[in-house]
Amino acid sequence: MTTWEYLTAPLLIHNTKAILDNFGADGWELVQIVNGPDGSSLVAYFKRPKSGGN
Repeated sequence: MTTWEYLTAPLLIHNTKAILDNFGADGWELVQIVNGPDGSSLVAYFKRPKSGGN
């Protein structure tokens, strides 16, 4: 069974592609983007398989 680790990160609107590309290069898969607590920022949720967790 696959086990997962998760990451939550702020997402800067002016540099979205570069930020997402960097996380993807590290093995993170984007799960969802939601509005941040202040309503004007974005928060990205990522997941990837845990090392040795399979």
